[in-house]
Amino acid sequence: MAEENYGSESIVTLDQVTHIRLRPGMYVGEPGTGAMYHDCIYILLKEVIDNAVDEFVMGCGKKIDVTVNYDSGEASVRDYGRGIPLDKVADCVSKMNTGAKFDTKNFQFSAGMNGVGTKAVNALSEFFEIRSVRDGKFSQAYFEAGRLVSQKTGKCTTSEPNGTFVRYKPDATVLKRFKVREEHVVRRMRMYSYVNTGLQINLNGKAICSRNGLSDLISDEVQFEKLYAPFHLKTKNFEVIFTHTNRFGEEYHSFVNGQYTTDGGTHLTAFKEALTKALNEFDAKKRFDGDDIRDGLIGAVAVKLINPTFESQTKIKLVMNDIKADLVHEMKKEISTALHRSPDETNKLISKIEETSKIRSQLNTIKKQARERTQAVSVRVPQLKDCKNHLKLSKVDKKTGKPEGDQTMIFLTEGRSAGGTLNNARDALNQAVFFLKGKPLNTCGLTKEVLYRNEEFFNLIKTLDIEESLENLRYGRIIFATDADVDGLHIRMLLTTFFMRFFRQLILDGRVFILETPLFRVRNRKQQYYCFTDAEREEAIKKIGGKDCEITRFKGLGELNAKEFKDFIGPDMRLTPVTCADDIEVEKTIKFYMGANTPERKDYIMDALVCDASEF
Repeated sequence: MAEENYGSESIVTLDQVTHIRLRPGMYVGEPGTGAMYHDCIYILLKEVIDNAVDEFVMGCGKKIDVTVNYDSGEASVRDYGRGIPLDKVADCVSKMNTGAKFDTKNFQFSAGMNGVGTKAVNALSEFFEIRSVRDGKFSQAYFEAGRLVSQKTGKCTTSEPNGTFVRYKPDATVLKRFKVREEHVVRRMRMYSYVNTGLQINLNGKAICSRNGLSDLISDEVQFEKLYAPFHLKTKNFEVIFTHTNRFGEEYHSFVNGQYTTDGGTHLTAFKEALTKALNEFDAKKRFDGDDIRDGLIGAVAVKLINPTFESQTKIKLVMNDIKADLVHEMKKEISTALHRSPDETNKLISKIEETSKIRSQLNTIKKQARERTQAVSVRVPQLKDCKNHLKLSKVDKKTGKPEGDQTMIFLTEGRSAGGTLNNARDALNQAVFFLKGKPLNTCGLTKEVLYRNEEFFNLIKTLDIEESLENLRYGRIIFATDADVDGLHIRMLLTTFFMRFFRQLILDGRVFILETPLFRVRNRKQQYYCFTDAEREEAIKKIGGKDCEITRFKGLGELNAKEFKDFIGPDMRLTPVTCADDIEVEKTIKFYMGANTPERKDYIMDALVCDASEF
C-alpha cells in the first residue's frame, strides 16, 4: 500500500535549478506549443526584456536590440542602460531572490521585482549567456541548463557602450514541442512601445516605436471604426484612453509599470467602475446600465505603482484591492472633467449608450420569444449529449490551481454520423457532444438579433450558457470536430466566424480548439498505424516495410472505429487552438473571407492560382 512506502526517504529537497526545470509552470506559466500569446516561450522573452525596459523607465538608454529565431526560439536582448554591477552579473541570473528591485533606490516603477524572472529563463535554457558593460569594463557568464560553465571579466577592447546583453535558447527537452510565432512576438514588442513612449525596440533589425503612446494603441486597434474622438486622460499616476466602436463586447489593454497585464485586475476594474459612476453623475436625469456603457467600448489603462502585487510570477493580473477605492475616485474625477470639457464627443458617447440600451431591450424581447419557442418543443436542448461535470470559473480546484471542471469539453460536430462516433467513444463524465444540423448560418455582418431567431445558434448559446455572461461558461474547452473535407473546413470557418464576431473573448481566453483526427490508416497483418499527416503516413509505410501495405484515407469522423477513436479524444488528443493573432486585421480578415464580396474573393483566388501547362 502507498502508506507503507511513505517514509523519510520520500521527502526530497531540490536545488532551485532542478525545481524550476521540474515545475516550469510555477515560474513562467504552462509550456504550451507557442500557439497562445501567453505560452511560456514568450514569457521567457518578456522576463529578459522587462529588465531592459526598467532601464529605459529610469532614464537610462532609449533603445533595445532584440533578435529572435522563430524556428529554434533562440533570442538575444541588448539594452543600453547602466549595465549590471560587474561583480554581481552571474548572481543576478542564477541566485534566486537576488536583484536590485526590492526597494525604490534604483528602480522606482519596476516591472520585475521578485528576483526570479531571469533565473527561470536561465534554468529553462539549453544555454544562457549574459554580458554587462560598464565604463569600458565587462563581466560575462555562460550557463548550460542553468549551471554555470564559465565566467570572465576584463577591459573592453573596443568602445562598447554601457548596457547588458543576454542570449539564450529555450531547452526543448524541458519545454517539449513549441514553435515561436512571429505575430505574437511583434505584438508584444508593440505593447512595450505603446506604454513606453520614446523607446525604440529594434526587432530583427526592424524598428518599433510609438510617438503618442496609448493614443497610437487605440488608433491602431480601431482604425476608422471609432464613433467619436477618444477621451484621453493623463495624470502622474495613471493614463486612460477610451472610445466606442460598433463591435460587440468590450476590449481593454491594461498595463502596470510598463507590464502588459492581459488579465487586467484591480486597475481595470477601477476604470470600469469609475466610468459608470462618472456617466451616471453627468446627467442626473439619466441612469445607464454598466453593460450598455461598455458594449462596443475599447480602452487602455496604464498605472504606475511602487511595489505592485500580481497574481503570479507571470504578472498578467494586478491584485491590489487596497488601492481600488482611491483609483476609482481619482479616475472618476478625471473622466467627469473630460466629459464636461468635450460636450460634442460626450453627446456622441451618450447617444451610443442609449442606442445600445434600446437594442438590448429589443433583444431581450426576442430572447424571451426564443426561450418560449424552445420550451414548447423540449425542456432540454435536443442536439446535446451532455456530460456530468461542468466548468465552474468561480471555484478553484485546490489540486490543480485551475477552475473546477477546467478539464471538461464539448465537441461541436457535423451531423449524426460523426456525432454517433464521438458519443460512443467519449468520456461521459467530462466530454459532451453538440450535433450541428449541417452547415450553420454565416454570421458575418449579422446582428445578435439574428442569432436568437436562429434555432441552432440559440441552442448552442443556451448549451454553453454564455447568453448573459461568459463567466457562466459550462465547459473548459469548445472543440470543433468536423470531417477532413471541404464541407468540414467550411463548417470550421462558419463556427470560427460566429465566435470571433460575438464571443471573441472565449478565443482570447484560449477556450476554442479544432480537433485533429487521423487522415490515414496504414496497416498489414501484423502492424497498424494511424497517421495525421502525409509525412506520418510515409514514415508508417517505411516502418511496415512497404510490402503488402493497406492504406485507408479517412474523410469523415463516422468512418473511424468508435473503440479506437477513444484514443483520439483521450488525454493525448491533438488540438489546434483557434487564436486571434492580430486584433488590427481581424475585422478585415473576417469580412474578406466570409463577407458578401464574392467577386473580390473570386478574383483573389484566380490571381493566386498557379497552373502547370504540362498537366493539361
